[in-house]
Amino acid sequence: MNQTLLVELLTEELPPKALAKLGDAFAAGILNGLKARDFIEADAKATAYATPRRLAVSITGVRATSPDKSIREKILPVSVALDKDGNPAAPLAKKLAALGFPDLKVGDLERASDGKAESFFYTYTAAGSRLQAGLQAALEETLGKLPIPKLMSYQRPDGETVQFVRPAHKLIALHGADVVPVTALGLSAGRTTLGHRFLSAGELEINHADAYADTLQAKGRVIASVAERKERIRASLQDKANGDQVLMPESLLDEVNALVEWPVVYECRFEDVFLSVPQECLILTMQTNQKYFALTDAAGKLRSRFLIVSNIETGDPQHIIGGNERVVRPRLSDAKFFFEQDKKKKLADRIPGLASVVYHNKLGTQGQRTERVQALAGRIAAALGADTALAERGALLAKADLLTDMVGEFPELQGIMGTYYARHDGEPEEVALAASEHYQPRFAGDALPSTQTGTVVALADKLETLVGIWGIGLQPTGDKDPFALRRHALGVLRMLVEKRLPLSLTSLLGDAAQLFAGNANFKDATGEVFAFMLDRLRGLLRERGYAQNEIEAVVAQNPDRLDNILERLDAVKAFAALPESESLAAANKRITNILKKNEGAQAAAAVQPNLLKESAEEGLHSAMSQLKPQVDAAFAKGDFAGTLMSLARLRDNVDAFFNDVMVMAEDEQLRRNRIALLSDLHGMMNRVADISKLAA
Repeated sequence: MNQTLLVELLTEELPPKALAKLGDAFAAGILNGLKARDFIEADAKATAYATPRRLAVSITGVRATSPDKSIREKILPVSVALDKDGNPAAPLAKKLAALGFPDLKVGDLERASDGKAESFFYTYTAAGSRLQAGLQAALEETLGKLPIPKLMSYQRPDGETVQFVRPAHKLIALHGADVVPVTALGLSAGRTTLGHRFLSAGELEINHADAYADTLQAKGRVIASVAERKERIRASLQDKANGDQVLMPESLLDEVNALVEWPVVYECRFEDVFLSVPQECLILTMQTNQKYFALTDAAGKLRSRFLIVSNIETGDPQHIIGGNERVVRPRLSDAKFFFEQDKKKKLADRIPGLASVVYHNKLGTQGQRTERVQALAGRIAAALGADTALAERGALLAKADLLTDMVGEFPELQGIMGTYYARHDGEPEEVALAASEHYQPRFAGDALPSTQTGTVVALADKLETLVGIWGIGLQPTGDKDPFALRRHALGVLRMLVEKRLPLSLTSLLGDAAQLFAGNANFKDATGEVFAFMLDRLRGLLRERGYAQNEIEAVVAQNPDRLDNILERLDAVKAFAALPESESLAAANKRITNILKKNEGAQAAAAVQPNLLKESAEEGLHSAMSQLKPQVDAAFAKGDFAGTLMSLARLRDNVDAFFNDVMVMAEDEQLRRNRIALLSDLHGMMNRVADISKLAA
């Protein structure tokens, strides 16, 4: 019969950060192991369960016995199986005995080619195996391949030494209502488990595999499903917030979810005096150290109350609430102490200390790095017409908070604390914001710096890292990128593209490389970095929905400025939709190939009208001459769509030219003149983008 199969392994508390992966791997391993042994129906469904004390899976439609199988077994090549007289040889008898068919005769065997030589085959029906054997093998395979962070060795009561992520105490294996007698980790399967450690008493009997989750929840006070438990926590937090905003990052929800089997949310409070500390510090200490959920009002201002997720439900939770309030108070006091102490020393006074902080042994100290970033920020600000004094001051102070007690305790607050301390020191607001904004964007989709000074310092910081780290040979390889150069490159690209900054990318990279002049460890690799950034640009543009050939049409020209690249792409997209685009793109591709083949041949300095002999080439030259002023004017004012749309009027002339004119004429003057004409056409066509990339 096909029934639901349940397998549960009850353990001591599992590592919370690994729980979700362990649960998924346990379920997938059992499912795939049984599927490979043909115990699973095609429409079977597997449900993974994981709590701090158990890994489990239920699978519908599991067979009690796998189907019989027809097997065609190759026995031996005929030349080996028979002697020179054609009689069965000793190797044949030995092989048949090893396969379990000692009584077979040569006449019972099929004689056929195996693709290389004539061989003997035997086809037989293998009886299906029972679920016990299949599950035992699948269970052993699964436990051997679990993504266990660190194995523990422990002894069973009988003295057997076992290795697993945590000591295991019970094993359930039920097929419908029947126990499947498998073993694992020194345990024999049964039908009993344990519920919640404090809210349930004694063993729980699971009468049927389909009743597992409901029995655990009703009698054991355990919500076995990871997803269901997480959504209950989320809903309870929202309910207890009473209209406030709950700060609940998914990573914190996942970790708390892995700590409880029966989640209950309680409200706690701390003294209002702590609200004088920057709220980022309080939020971080609550989330990181205590796994608490902070609350803010609608404007995002921190409340002096917070929420906890407990594993205990009680009618009188005051001892739980009071205990958590006592635990968080020293952490908040530490944060307040660090903040008050840090304010006693200005950021500017901390800068000399950066000379003692190693940035990289081949690139010097954080002090030297700060000097480089400051110099580059000044150049970028000048190129943009921004305030160079603000940019240089922002760059100078940007890393100073690394030496504060608060950032020493919470490295995640670097930049954020710099902004608070700079404001306290009376620095200009843009300088203060640059301390945090120069890290932006920190990740995909993160906000860009909001101020011009922040943007300039962010560009300088990321470019210095990109060029410097690459220059000492630590460029990304495969999936390894320890210095996050891909992220830095994308940050620079996003600022240039989205903020429409009129800056030369090659100049930026060149200016950054000059900062390392005199460093014997540094090798200028700006060409490689430029190519690397264009590859990242392709990915960025794909995410914006542009087609690959549209992107290549623009990026293949190695654009040096990116402030108008989106307009170019939109123009290419609009041009590609025109009925004339396919023909012109194909013609442009042909022209490109002709010009490449004749790179060594000298073309005419300019097209000579008197050498245009064919009416088709005269027509093309005339049409180009009439169109050129319009194309030039459209391009000059940044009307890239208008530039490309104008080219559509040349389609008939271009088609006629290639139909009627022999470019590679025997007469050298004619040949050179026609190549010059094509060169002019090529330049006109590719001012916005290389439209040959649109050709199929």
